[in-house]
Amino acid sequence: MGTGAGRNTAIIVGAGMVGLATAWYLQERGYEVTVVDKKGPAAGSSWGNAGWLTPAKILPLADTSLWLYGPTALVDPDAALSVPPRLDPGMWAFFARFMSYATPRGWDRTMAALAPLAQASLSAFDVLDDVLPAEHRTRAVPFVAAFEKRSESEGFFSEIEGVRHHGLTADLEELTDLSEYAPMLSERVSVAYKLEGQRFIEPGHYVEALARSVEERGGRLRTGETVTRVRGASGADRLARVELASGEDLSAEHVVIANGAWLPSLAREHGVRLPVRAGRGYSFSVATSTPARYPVYLPYHRLACTPYEGRFRIAGTMEFRGPDEPLHPRRIEAIIRNAEPLMRGVDFEDRRDEWVGSRPVTPDGLPLVGRTASPGVYVAGGHGMWGIALGPATGRALAELIDTRGVPAEIEACSPLR
Repeated sequence: MGTGAGRNTAIIVGAGMVGLATAWYLQERGYEVTVVDKKGPAAGSSWGNAGWLTPAKILPLADTSLWLYGPTALVDPDAALSVPPRLDPGMWAFFARFMSYATPRGWDRTMAALAPLAQASLSAFDVLDDVLPAEHRTRAVPFVAAFEKRSESEGFFSEIEGVRHHGLTADLEELTDLSEYAPMLSERVSVAYKLEGQRFIEPGHYVEALARSVEERGGRLRTGETVTRVRGASGADRLARVELASGEDLSAEHVVIANGAWLPSLAREHGVRLPVRAGRGYSFSVATSTPARYPVYLPYHRLACTPYEGRFRIAGTMEFRGPDEPLHPRRIEAIIRNAEPLMRGVDFEDRRDEWVGSRPVTPDGLPLVGRTASPGVYVAGGHGMWGIALGPATGRALAELIDTRGVPAEIEACSPLR
């Protein structure tokens, strides 16, 4: 019958943050878990992102500013939001639907639905911090938000007021001296704020440590395996099945599809019709003359920067292309053009770890978490830019749903069948 057959068993398809967190929290409830991935832990969008755990910045991707900025995405290949001009009716239908949520009412409705999961995010990390090695635990430090001109901060403050309205804490203090918190920012930055109550991780290392924890607790991690199909529970044994490209079949009481931007390929036949598109993000790391200690956010240019392995990781852009397309160097160059004037003591020629990752984006800005139309088959994905921050809270909530059949408040609005 294959690996994982039996009661209180689960197969997780995908070894990113969401999939591994789901496996870990199912183990907490006594489940035997097998995680299957075509590459390995953190091989997708879990590796090269900024690693921000920021409830105050978990926001709907579609907001009213897109009506001014969106047309630029269609004509400027260097824009932070990029939609390549190509004949792809599915992409244009997705983008039109995505823009339909870029209204004050749409933003507020999506934020209200995201807020419970965002509020639960750090407590889910706290549980993991108790078992992961000290060097991989979350780091609570101030975040710096910086602007060239005060007028550029208006959108940022509007977002802060929005998350506060929905019950999230966002403590801001204006900085008069950047030398302690962000010495790499140049004199062109005239306004900066310190945001407290947030955390960060080095995401690739963290997810790899989480995978080791799952294995140490008895879980099985099968890498180099391509899943071609998931079938709902049927037959006398009432087990769901996972078909591998090798011809092997795995079975378990529950199967969770958590394969990021590739989710539709497996979930569509289980009644999950909401489209998921790859919103690709880019990053690289650079050397700085003064070691970076705190994350830095440049909201106007949509750049997120984080201390990383003694260097400074710079991440940005939202590029709608196929999830398997290669890295486009022009996108890296666009990030540099935006960041370089605002920084000093940063060696942009000494770039390492150039990366592109495919983040799974839904048109309504909400993840897909919960039961599908097929018995024993669940989905966990579609978090957009927030898969790292919301992964553990998602895994904890989904594990509760699988174990108790009750839908936790954090994911009530996230039904994959909506």
